[in-house]
Amino acid sequence: MAAPKSPRKGSLQFWPRKRAKKLLPSVNWGVIPTGSVKNLKGFIAYKAGMTSALVKDKTQNSMTKDKEIIIPATILECPPLKIFSVRFYKNNQLAKEILAGQFDKELKRVVKLPKKTSGPEGVSSGVKINNIKTEEYDDVSVIAYSQPKKIELKKRPDLEEIGLAGNFDEKISFVKENLNKEISISDVFNGWQIADLRGLTKGKGFSGPVKRFGIKLRFHKTEKGQRKVGSIGPWHPARVTFRVPMAGRMGMSTRVHYNQKIISFGKNPKDADEKLKNIKNYGNIKTDYIIIAGSVQGPAKRQLLITAPLRGSKDQLKKNFEFIELK
Repeated sequence: MAAPKSPRKGSLQFWPRKRAKKLLPSVNWGVIPTGSVKNLKGFIAYKAGMTSALVKDKTQNSMTKDKEIIIPATILECPPLKIFSVRFYKNNQLAKEILAGQFDKELKRVVKLPKKTSGPEGVSSGVKINNIKTEEYDDVSVIAYSQPKKIELKKRPDLEEIGLAGNFDEKISFVKENLNKEISISDVFNGWQIADLRGLTKGKGFSGPVKRFGIKLRFHKTEKGQRKVGSIGPWHPARVTFRVPMAGRMGMSTRVHYNQKIISFGKNPKDADEKLKNIKNYGNIKTDYIIIAGSVQGPAKRQLLITAPLRGSKDQLKKNFEFIELK
Protein backbone atom coordinates (compact mmCIF):
# COMPACT_ATOMS: atom_id res chain seq x y z
CA MET A 1 0.00 0.00 0.00
CA ALA A 2 1.37 3.38 -0.98
CA ALA A 3 2.00 5.97 1.67
CA PRO A 4 -0.81 8.53 1.95
CA LYS A 5 0.06 11.88 0.42
CA SER A 6 -1.62 15.26 0.55
CA PRO A 7 -0.75 18.83 -0.42
CA ARG A 8 0.98 20.98 2.12
CA LYS A 9 -1.34 22.84 4.48
CA GLY A 10 -1.44 26.62 4.45
CA SER A 11 -0.57 28.75 1.46
CA LEU A 12 2.80 30.48 1.65
CA GLN A 13 1.32 33.33 -0.37
CA PHE A 14 -0.10 34.72 2.87
CA TRP A 15 2.99 34.74 5.03
CA PRO A 16 3.87 35.69 7.73
CA ARG A 17 0.52 35.10 9.40
CA LYS A 18 0.42 38.12 11.64
CA ARG A 19 -1.85 41.08 12.26
CA ALA A 20 -1.96 43.66 9.47
CA LYS A 21 -0.20 46.97 10.14
CA LYS A 22 -3.15 49.16 9.16
CA LEU A 23 -6.86 48.86 8.58
CA LEU A 24 -6.87 50.13 5.00
CA PRO A 25 -4.29 48.42 2.77
CA SER A 26 -2.07 50.23 0.30
CA VAL A 27 -2.88 49.82 -3.40
CA ASN A 28 -0.67 49.94 -6.48
CA TRP A 29 -2.87 52.43 -8.30
CA GLY A 30 -0.69 52.30 -11.38
CA VAL A 31 -2.00 48.85 -12.35
CA ILE A 32 -5.67 49.65 -11.67
CA PRO A 33 -7.24 50.28 -15.11
CA THR A 34 -8.71 53.70 -15.79
CA GLY A 35 -12.36 53.84 -16.68
CA SER A 36 -14.20 56.23 -18.95
CA VAL A 37 -15.02 58.50 -16.00
CA LYS A 38 -12.14 60.84 -15.07
CA ASN A 39 -12.48 60.46 -11.33
CA LEU A 40 -11.15 58.61 -8.29
CA LYS A 41 -10.14 54.98 -8.76
CA GLY A 42 -11.44 53.99 -5.34
CA PHE A 43 -13.70 54.88 -2.43
CA ILE A 44 -13.79 54.26 1.33
CA ALA A 45 -16.88 52.44 2.59
CA TYR A 46 -18.07 50.84 5.83
CA LYS A 47 -19.64 47.41 6.09
CA ALA A 48 -23.14 47.55 7.56
CA GLY A 49 -24.10 43.89 7.34
CA MET A 50 -25.54 41.12 5.22
CA THR A 51 -29.09 40.64 4.04
CA SER A 52 -31.11 38.95 1.29
CA ALA A 53 -32.01 40.80 -1.90
CA LEU A 54 -34.94 40.08 -4.17
CA VAL A 55 -33.79 40.61 -7.77
CA LYS A 56 -35.00 39.80 -11.26
CA ASP A 57 -32.48 37.78 -13.21
CA LYS A 58 -31.81 39.36 -16.60
CA THR A 59 -28.72 37.30 -17.41
CA GLN A 60 -28.61 35.83 -20.89
CA ASN A 61 -28.80 32.00 -21.11
CA SER A 62 -29.52 31.79 -17.38
CA MET A 63 -31.78 29.02 -16.05
CA THR A 64 -33.65 31.63 -14.00
CA LYS A 65 -33.89 34.30 -16.70
CA ASP A 66 -36.81 36.72 -16.20
CA LYS A 67 -37.56 35.10 -12.85
CA GLU A 68 -37.41 36.66 -9.39
CA ILE A 69 -34.73 35.10 -7.21
CA ILE A 70 -33.32 35.79 -3.76
CA ILE A 71 -29.55 36.13 -3.41
CA PRO A 72 -27.31 36.98 -0.44
CA ALA A 73 -26.08 40.56 -0.42
CA THR A 74 -23.98 42.95 1.65
CA ILE A 75 -24.79 46.59 2.41
CA LEU A 76 -21.88 49.05 2.36
CA GLU A 77 -22.45 52.61 3.58
CA CYS A 78 -20.42 55.24 1.76
CA PRO A 79 -20.24 58.67 3.42
CA PRO A 80 -18.77 61.38 1.15
CA LEU A 81 -15.01 61.83 0.90
CA LYS A 82 -12.92 64.98 1.04
CA ILE A 83 -9.41 65.69 -0.22
CA PHE A 84 -6.84 65.97 2.57
CA SER A 85 -3.75 66.61 0.45
CA VAL A 86 -2.42 66.32 -3.10
CA ARG A 87 0.72 64.34 -3.92
CA PHE A 88 2.94 65.01 -6.94
CA TYR A 89 5.27 62.30 -8.27
CA LYS A 90 8.36 62.42 -10.43
CA ASN A 91 9.87 59.15 -11.76
CA ASN A 92 7.62 57.15 -9.40
CA GLN A 93 9.03 59.03 -6.39
CA LEU A 94 7.07 61.38 -4.14
CA ALA A 95 8.35 64.87 -4.97
CA LYS A 96 5.87 67.21 -3.29
CA GLU A 97 2.74 67.10 -1.16
CA ILE A 98 0.33 70.01 -0.69
CA LEU A 99 -2.30 70.14 2.02
CA ALA A 100 -5.81 71.22 1.17
CA GLY A 101 -6.54 74.79 2.18
CA GLN A 102 -9.51 74.18 4.49
CA PHE A 103 -10.18 71.42 7.00
CA ASP A 104 -13.17 70.58 9.14
CA LYS A 105 -12.92 71.44 12.82
CA GLU A 106 -13.45 67.80 13.71
CA LEU A 107 -10.54 66.76 11.50
CA LYS A 108 -8.14 69.17 13.23
CA ARG A 109 -9.10 67.74 16.60
CA VAL A 110 -8.53 64.09 15.80
CA VAL A 111 -5.76 64.21 13.15
CA LYS A 112 -2.34 65.70 13.78
CA LEU A 113 -1.65 67.96 10.81
CA PRO A 114 1.98 68.15 9.63
CA LYS A 115 3.91 71.39 9.97
CA LYS A 116 4.96 73.42 6.95
CA THR A 117 8.23 72.15 5.49
CA SER A 118 10.13 72.71 2.29
CA GLY A 119 12.29 70.66 -0.02
CA PRO A 120 11.76 67.31 -1.79
CA GLU A 121 9.13 65.06 -0.24
CA GLY A 122 8.06 67.96 1.95
CA VAL A 123 4.54 68.85 3.02
CA SER A 124 3.49 72.41 2.21
CA SER A 125 0.46 74.18 3.61
CA GLY A 126 -1.16 77.33 2.32
CA VAL A 127 0.15 76.74 -1.23
CA LYS A 128 -2.37 76.92 -4.06
CA ILE A 129 -2.48 74.26 -6.72
CA ASN A 130 -2.43 76.97 -9.40
CA ASN A 131 1.04 78.06 -8.26
CA ILE A 132 2.55 74.61 -8.82
CA LYS A 133 4.61 74.10 -11.97
CA THR A 134 2.91 70.95 -13.18
CA GLU A 135 5.46 70.38 -15.96
CA GLU A 136 7.97 69.34 -13.29
CA TYR A 137 5.92 66.26 -12.36
CA ASP A 138 4.54 63.26 -14.22
CA ASP A 139 1.81 61.91 -11.91
CA VAL A 140 -0.55 63.10 -9.18
CA SER A 141 -2.76 61.42 -6.58
CA VAL A 142 -4.78 62.54 -3.56
CA ILE A 143 -4.98 61.64 0.10
CA ALA A 144 -8.72 61.40 0.78
CA TYR A 145 -10.44 61.09 4.13
CA SER A 146 -13.86 59.76 5.02
CA GLN A 147 -16.46 61.38 7.26
CA PRO A 148 -17.66 58.62 9.60
CA LYS A 149 -19.16 61.21 11.94
CA LYS A 150 -21.97 61.68 9.40
CA ILE A 151 -23.01 58.09 9.96
CA GLU A 152 -22.43 58.36 13.73
CA LEU A 153 -19.86 55.57 13.60
CA LYS A 154 -16.79 57.26 15.11
CA LYS A 155 -14.97 60.60 15.17
CA ARG A 156 -11.59 59.76 13.67
CA PRO A 157 -11.70 59.67 9.85
CA ASP A 158 -9.88 57.11 7.73
CA LEU A 159 -7.20 58.46 5.39
CA GLU A 160 -6.07 56.68 2.25
CA GLU A 161 -4.09 57.55 -0.85
CA ILE A 162 -6.31 57.12 -3.90
CA GLY A 163 -5.21 57.26 -7.52
CA LEU A 164 -6.90 59.28 -10.23
CA ALA A 165 -8.08 58.25 -13.68
CA GLY A 166 -7.14 60.02 -16.88
CA ASN A 167 -4.02 61.79 -18.11
CA PHE A 168 -2.02 64.28 -16.05
CA ASP A 169 -4.00 67.36 -17.13
CA GLU A 170 -7.32 65.65 -16.41
CA LYS A 171 -6.10 64.66 -12.95
CA ILE A 172 -5.04 68.24 -12.17
CA SER A 173 -8.40 69.63 -13.33
CA PHE A 174 -10.26 67.08 -11.17
CA VAL A 175 -8.24 68.11 -8.10
CA LYS A 176 -8.92 71.81 -8.71
CA GLU A 177 -12.65 71.22 -9.15
CA ASN A 178 -13.08 69.04 -6.05
CA LEU A 179 -10.70 70.65 -3.58
CA ASN A 180 -12.56 71.42 -0.32
CA LYS A 181 -15.69 69.76 -1.76
CA GLU A 182 -17.45 66.52 -0.93
CA ILE A 183 -17.11 63.61 -3.36
CA SER A 184 -20.01 61.15 -3.34
CA ILE A 185 -20.03 57.49 -4.25
CA SER A 186 -22.37 58.15 -7.20
CA ASP A 187 -19.76 60.43 -8.78
CA VAL A 188 -17.06 57.74 -8.60
CA PHE A 189 -19.00 54.59 -9.49
CA ASN A 190 -20.67 55.98 -12.57
CA GLY A 191 -21.67 52.94 -14.62
CA TRP A 192 -19.52 50.41 -12.76
CA GLN A 193 -20.89 46.86 -12.72
CA ILE A 194 -18.24 45.09 -10.65
CA ALA A 195 -15.63 46.21 -8.14
CA ASP A 196 -12.76 44.90 -6.02
CA LEU A 197 -12.93 45.15 -2.24
CA ARG A 198 -9.80 45.42 -0.11
CA GLY A 199 -9.86 45.18 3.65
CA LEU A 200 -9.09 43.11 6.74
CA THR A 201 -10.74 39.87 7.76
CA LYS A 202 -12.21 39.20 11.19
CA GLY A 203 -9.70 38.74 13.98
CA LYS A 204 -10.07 35.28 15.53
CA GLY A 205 -7.29 35.47 18.11
CA PHE A 206 -5.13 32.49 19.08
CA SER A 207 -6.20 29.39 17.12
CA GLY A 208 -4.96 25.84 16.80
CA PRO A 209 -3.51 24.28 13.64
CA VAL A 210 -6.76 22.49 12.74
CA LYS A 211 -8.70 25.74 12.41
CA ARG A 212 -5.73 27.83 11.27
CA PHE A 213 -4.37 25.54 8.54
CA GLY A 214 -7.13 22.97 7.97
CA ILE A 215 -5.12 19.86 8.93
CA LYS A 216 -6.96 16.59 9.53
CA LEU A 217 -7.72 15.27 12.99
CA ARG A 218 -5.56 12.35 14.02
CA PHE A 219 -6.80 8.94 15.26
CA HIS A 220 -8.81 9.23 18.45
CA LYS A 221 -6.37 7.06 20.45
CA THR A 222 -3.31 9.00 19.31
CA GLU A 223 -0.94 10.01 22.09
CA LYS A 224 0.06 13.61 22.78
CA GLY A 225 -3.01 15.13 21.18
CA GLN A 226 -5.35 14.76 18.21
CA ARG A 227 -5.48 18.36 17.00
CA LYS A 228 -1.85 18.67 15.92
CA VAL A 229 0.48 17.50 13.17
CA GLY A 230 2.00 14.04 13.46
CA SER A 231 5.56 15.07 12.62
CA ILE A 232 7.14 18.51 12.98
CA GLY A 233 10.23 17.59 10.99
CA PRO A 234 13.45 15.57 11.29
CA TRP A 235 15.53 15.26 14.45
CA HIS A 236 18.68 16.60 12.79
CA PRO A 237 19.01 19.47 12.25
CA ALA A 238 17.18 20.04 15.54
CA ARG A 239 14.77 22.76 14.51
CA VAL A 240 11.18 23.33 13.41
CA THR A 241 10.76 25.03 10.03
CA PHE A 242 8.29 27.87 9.62
CA ARG A 243 6.28 25.80 7.14
CA VAL A 244 5.03 23.39 9.82
CA PRO A 245 1.37 24.15 10.75
CA MET A 246 1.44 25.37 14.34
CA ALA A 247 -0.96 27.22 16.63
CA GLY A 248 -0.89 31.02 16.54
CA ARG A 249 -2.71 34.21 15.72
CA MET A 250 -5.43 33.96 13.09
CA GLY A 251 -7.39 36.56 11.15
CA MET A 252 -7.06 40.35 10.92
CA SER A 253 -5.25 39.86 7.62
CA THR A 254 -5.42 41.88 4.40
CA ARG A 255 -7.48 40.20 1.71
CA VAL A 256 -8.94 41.23 -1.66
CA HIS A 257 -12.30 40.13 -3.03
CA TYR A 258 -12.15 40.46 -6.81
CA ASN A 259 -15.07 41.18 -9.15
CA GLN A 260 -17.86 41.65 -6.65
CA LYS A 261 -21.14 42.30 -8.47
CA ILE A 262 -22.80 45.64 -7.68
CA ILE A 263 -26.56 45.20 -7.43
CA SER A 264 -27.78 48.67 -6.54
CA PHE A 265 -26.83 52.21 -5.50
CA GLY A 266 -28.89 53.98 -2.89
CA LYS A 267 -29.51 57.59 -1.92
CA ASN A 268 -31.74 59.34 0.62
CA PRO A 269 -32.04 56.37 2.98
CA LYS A 270 -34.50 58.34 5.14
CA ASP A 271 -37.11 57.67 2.48
CA ALA A 272 -36.08 54.02 2.06
CA ASP A 273 -37.72 50.95 3.51
CA GLU A 274 -37.31 49.63 7.04
CA LYS A 275 -34.71 47.08 5.92
CA LEU A 276 -32.03 49.78 6.16
CA LYS A 277 -32.80 50.53 9.80
CA ASN A 278 -31.77 48.81 13.03
CA ILE A 279 -29.13 46.65 11.34
CA LYS A 280 -27.56 44.32 13.88
CA ASN A 281 -24.28 45.64 15.33
CA TYR A 282 -24.51 48.70 13.09
CA GLY A 283 -27.67 50.79 13.33
CA ASN A 284 -29.33 52.84 10.59
CA ILE A 285 -28.09 53.72 7.12
CA LYS A 286 -27.80 57.53 7.02
CA THR A 287 -25.91 58.37 3.81
CA ASP A 288 -25.34 56.90 0.34
CA TYR A 289 -24.90 53.15 0.16
CA ILE A 290 -24.32 50.33 -2.31
CA ILE A 291 -25.53 46.74 -2.27
CA ILE A 292 -23.10 44.05 -3.41
CA ALA A 293 -23.93 40.44 -4.23
CA GLY A 294 -22.34 37.90 -1.89
CA SER A 295 -20.30 38.34 1.27
CA VAL A 296 -17.50 40.74 2.13
CA GLN A 297 -14.57 40.22 4.48
CA GLY A 298 -14.58 41.72 7.95
CA PRO A 299 -17.15 42.32 10.72
CA ALA A 300 -19.76 45.08 10.86
CA LYS A 301 -18.38 48.65 10.93
CA ARG A 302 -15.16 47.49 9.23
CA GLN A 303 -13.72 50.04 6.79
CA LEU A 304 -13.18 48.77 3.25
CA LEU A 305 -11.57 50.18 0.14
CA ILE A 306 -13.63 49.75 -3.02
CA THR A 307 -11.58 50.01 -6.20
CA ALA A 308 -12.05 49.63 -9.92
CA PRO A 309 -11.74 45.98 -11.03
CA LEU A 310 -8.15 44.95 -11.63
CA ARG A 311 -9.12 42.21 -14.09
CA GLY A 312 -12.77 41.88 -14.94
CA SER A 313 -14.33 38.43 -14.99
CA LYS A 314 -16.60 37.53 -17.91
CA ASP A 315 -18.80 35.43 -15.63
CA GLN A 316 -19.40 38.39 -13.33
CA LEU A 317 -19.75 40.97 -16.10
CA LYS A 318 -22.42 39.00 -17.94
CA LYS A 319 -24.61 38.78 -14.82
CA ASN A 320 -27.48 41.25 -14.93
CA PHE A 321 -29.72 41.65 -11.89
CA GLU A 322 -32.64 44.05 -11.69
CA PHE A 323 -32.88 45.04 -8.03
CA ILE A 324 -36.39 44.90 -6.57
CA GLU A 325 -36.15 45.06 -2.75
CA LEU A 326 -34.40 43.80 0.35
CA LYS A 327 -35.96 40.88 2.14
